[in-house]
Amino acid sequence: MRNSIVKLCVFVVMTTFSCAQDPENKANTPSELAVRAELLVSDLSIPWGLEFLPDGSLLISEKSGRLIRFQNGVKTEISGLPAIFVNGQGGLLDLKLHPNFADNSWLYLTYASEEGPGEGGHTALARARLQDDSLTDLQVLYKCGPNTTSGQHFGSRIEFDDEGYLYFTVGERGARDVNPQDINRDGGKVYRLFDDGRIPPDNPFVGGDGLEAIYSYGHRNPQGMAKNPSTGAIWTHEHGPRGGDEINIIRKGANYGWPVISYGINYDGTPITDKTEMPGMEQPLHYWVPSIAPSGMAFVTSDRYPAWQGSLLVGSLAFQYLERLELEGSRVTYREKLLEGTGRVRNVRQAPDGFIYVAVEGKGIYRLVPSK
Repeated sequence: MRNSIVKLCVFVVMTTFSCAQDPENKANTPSELAVRAELLVSDLSIPWGLEFLPDGSLLISEKSGRLIRFQNGVKTEISGLPAIFVNGQGGLLDLKLHPNFADNSWLYLTYASEEGPGEGGHTALARARLQDDSLTDLQVLYKCGPNTTSGQHFGSRIEFDDEGYLYFTVGERGARDVNPQDINRDGGKVYRLFDDGRIPPDNPFVGGDGLEAIYSYGHRNPQGMAKNPSTGAIWTHEHGPRGGDEINIIRKGANYGWPVISYGINYDGTPITDKTEMPGMEQPLHYWVPSIAPSGMAFVTSDRYPAWQGSLLVGSLAFQYLERLELEGSRVTYREKLLEGTGRVRNVRQAPDGFIYVAVEGKGIYRLVPSK
């Protein structure tokens, strides 16, 4: 392992996009902010979740089932993980610290698990206390079911809102005609819990038809979620099929339409549906055609990037870049490609130190440093 930081110069370049929902460009020139992409943590395969500990160290989940702490150039593997079901897109997925982590040491994680009925696995949410280099007091807070041998669409991201509610996303596990529109089945949903796994009494399906942990439904495979720092709303993005990746603002009890409405088509070019909107189904805030295969999502608030403040950053797996989207309220007004050719961007986070960190498959974790 290398202890030195590898520095690569990357300049931000504005690129014209082909998209069925092209935003009006606010300017004909790029933001002109140049950054150095420093390879901070090397030799990672599929880094999925990123979290920043109060002592300045970095937690990284590898989809293969490893949890790594990186500090002062040294990687240390964290013990005490639950059994991880590694299959296709499933494995160890997202990480999130409790808002009061400094006091209670709770770390939340999503992962594919074989627990429960049925062959194969499904997405689970758990929490454990991080003590030194091990996890203790592991508690499974939610386990989706039934298990399936499918390797598709586990999700999954975790976020807290301003009131302390915990949200997590789960893909529809490839069962598009069964799971996402059925509120009595897991998969294709955003879930909302108290931090200890209890069901909030004001969740939309409490006391009636439907799984009580569900907060919204009709999703395909959400692999990005972030709290809007201006409004407190929970935003997600999700993979479409061939075309039709979406950004959505999550609303209580809302149906986001998959697969009844979509801006995408099947991978073989045949239609999924002839409808892009229907009454009672939410329209995306933004969608991509062709698909960029989005993963990871972060709002920029840091003074280190004044030209990017208020922007939304989204990773592209398919085209191997980081996308910056300028916003006016809930409308995308300008789009820009960053870090073109760097690799499959799996996650992007703004850290407490104000820097943006980018996880790239097969390479590692980059830190974006504005050029002087």
